[in-house]
This record gives sequence, structure tokens and C-alpha cells, in this order.
Amino acid sequence: MKERILVVDDEASIVQSLSGVLEDEGYQVLSAGSGEDALKEIRKEPPDLVLLDIWLPGMDGLTVLERLKRTSPGIPVIIISGHGNIETAVKATRMGACDFVEKPLSIERILVSVQNALQISRLEAENRLWRQKAEKRYDITGESPAIKALRDQIARAAPSNATVLVTGENGTGKELVARSIHRLSGRRDQPLVEVNCAAIPEELIESELFGHEKGAFTGAQERRRGKFDLADGGTLFLDEIGDMSLKTQAKILRIIQEQAFERVGGTRTIRVDVRIVAATNKDLQQEIVAGRFRQDLYFRLNVIPIHVAPLRERVEDIPLLVEDFLAELAQESALGRKRIAPAVYGYLQRHPWPGNVRELKNFVERLVIMTPGPEIEVKDLPADFLDQLEERPRSGDLYRLETFKEARSFFEREFLSRKLRENGWNVSLTASKIGLERTYLHRKMKALGIGGND
Repeated sequence: MKERILVVDDEASIVQSLSGVLEDEGYQVLSAGSGEDALKEIRKEPPDLVLLDIWLPGMDGLTVLERLKRTSPGIPVIIISGHGNIETAVKATRMGACDFVEKPLSIERILVSVQNALQISRLEAENRLWRQKAEKRYDITGESPAIKALRDQIARAAPSNATVLVTGENGTGKELVARSIHRLSGRRDQPLVEVNCAAIPEELIESELFGHEKGAFTGAQERRRGKFDLADGGTLFLDEIGDMSLKTQAKILRIIQEQAFERVGGTRTIRVDVRIVAATNKDLQQEIVAGRFRQDLYFRLNVIPIHVAPLRERVEDIPLLVEDFLAELAQESALGRKRIAPAVYGYLQRHPWPGNVRELKNFVERLVIMTPGPEIEVKDLPADFLDQLEERPRSGDLYRLETFKEARSFFEREFLSRKLRENGWNVSLTASKIGLERTYLHRKMKALGIGGND
């Protein structure tokens, strides 16, 4: 598809000349003889580039540029002027013009400027697309009450600069919470720096966080900035902070309080503006009792506590998560987009998923790779997965369940499955006999993972 260029000039000879040259180069050319006509043309169908004369009858070119950048900031504009001066060029550039070309026009100069402007515009559009895809990848998927409450907490916490402590089991998505907080904050255009405190050896953690001076230790051949330094103005995500040593905890506490630190082997105080988001899968209060975590640091981190629920407490989100994973895998591999048979969801929702969302994603990837056909059916579920479901509590094991919530869910599932079997899986008949609305029974079946193969 040809790129569209709008030429705005009241001199017919200029318009005709530019149109001929640009069409010979393969562009589609539109024209307007005034600023008002140009804005009407842009409203009808935005062009890929505007060549805009400053001196126009009625509305001048700089006014057109101002309005255009307010309504369609992504369209690149090259200013043309027969009375060019430094002041006008600087003003146009500050207003958003990507180039300034003087009359009489050099065809070579115009073509180079057009090519550069369109290339930059394409790169910016591509960058926006990749950024949108990246942001989509880090969206928090789900419509369960737990996820809706989580999104609400994030929205409330993000605009502030308060420290956030994210808790939850491994694989629940604590990193996604940290990214969402940063993305919705006033620091979104500054760096988000991540540190996995459990993955860095104890002897290197201070250098990693605070940086080091040349010669601070064996192997320190040059000065190196630390994570706090790199995150200046932005957000520092300290993952698995419960695995940090007491010595490092003391230094982290000081930085949070003073927003200042010294590099390893250095004496100069470096001041930073960093927001801390910390995460852990440990119960920090128990760690405090055991003497493995500083209570004063806990109070500093726990200004805004956010807990991420495990997947087993929001099984209604599993179909949405699976669809997201299928779409992502289809983009990343040559296997194509596969479908999941509805009956499979009943089995997926019965599994406890101790590894949470991460385990579910890995399992879906396994199904996509190992299933030969375009649809994943119950027969495609691995035997070891089905065996684990068989080992889950049955009627005689009711009192082995630890919580009322688990017992209620277990009873509801057993009761409804039995009544549905008794009525040949006729949902309307079953609902009538047990005194429930048909739509409510459908919702219960979906929430509890009850299908026609139970």
C-alpha cells in the first residue's frame, strides 16, 4: 500500500512540482491550498506525512501545525518556507515539526527529508506496537473477585510513591503486579529495574545493589553502577526479598529511609529517588520470629501490602488464562492456534496447581506441543495429570480437608455431580429437581469444574 503524503501550499506550481516528483517515487499525493482545507483532508483520512508551507492564506502554517499536533500527534510534518529564518525554524521544531526546508526547493533535499521522516514514523509506529504487545503480555488476566480486588488495589497504590510489599505463593504473578504498579505510576517513563535477591550470591548482593568502585575487591577492574543507581527516578523491584541476608537488609533499610548509599569500596554518598516494590513467597512475620528478617525493615516495606491469591482460589480464571496462553504460543511458534475442548476445562479446574499460573502455562505449552490435532480433547490429557485428579479427596476423605471453604466446595461438587449423573446430565431437569435456577446451576458447574465426564 502506497504511503500518503499531503502537500499544503497555496502556490499551484509548487504543488504540481512536488506531486510529480513524489508520485514518481511511488507515493500517493494529496494536496490542499489552505490550512483549513488541510485540516479537513486530515480529518477525512490521516496521511502518513504532511509537507506544510508556513505562509498560507487565512490560517498560517504554524497554526495548522499546532492544531495537527494536538489532534494527530503521530503524523510527521515537514515545514516549507520561502522566508525562512533561524527563529522560525526553531519555533516549528519545538512545536513538533520533524524538519524545515527552505524555498526554492531542492528536490534531492525534499526526497531525503521525506524518506527520513517516513522512516522515523515507521520506527515509532513499530515501537508503539511492540510496546503495546509487551504491556499486553504483562496484563493481569482474570475476572474472579480475587483478581478484580487485586486490580483495584494496584490502581489505588500505583499513583503514590509508597513502598509496596507483594506477597503470594511461587508462580502467582507477583512480578506482574510490580510491573502493573510501575506502568500505572508517574514513573512509567523511567526505568523499572528488577533484582532477584534469591539468585545473587551473598558475597555479590551488595555490589549488585549498590555498585562498586574500581579495585573494591578482586575482579573489580572498573567502577560499576548498582541497581539502585540504575533505577534512579524509577522503580526498583526486589523479588524474593525474604532471602536477603540480615546484613544487606540493614543497608536496604537505610536506603529506603535516606534515599542515599555508598558504592562498595567508595566513600561518596550517592542520592537517588527510587520507589521500592518488594515481593516474597515467605511469611515475613514468621521469619521475624525466627530471627531471619528485620522487623523494622518489614514495617518499612509493608506500607501498602498486596496479596496475590493462588490459582486454586480463583479457578474461574483458568479458561481466560488458557486462552491467553494459547494465543501467545500461537505467535511464538509455528504450531498454529489450537483450541481447547470445553470438557477439558472441567479437569483443569479440578487440579490444585501448586505451581499456580506458571505451572498452568507450562502445562498448556505441553498440551499444544504434544497434541497432534487442532483441538485439545480430554483424551489428550497426560496420564500423570489424570492420576493426580484421581488421588484428590473422595467422599470418605471429606474430614481430611483443612478449611471450611475446601469442604464446602468439595461437597457442592460431589452433590451436583451425583445429581447430574442421576438425571442423565440434563441441566434443566437437575436444576428443577434440586431447587436451583438453571443459569445458577450452569455457573456453579463452571466454577466447580463439573463436566459430562465426571
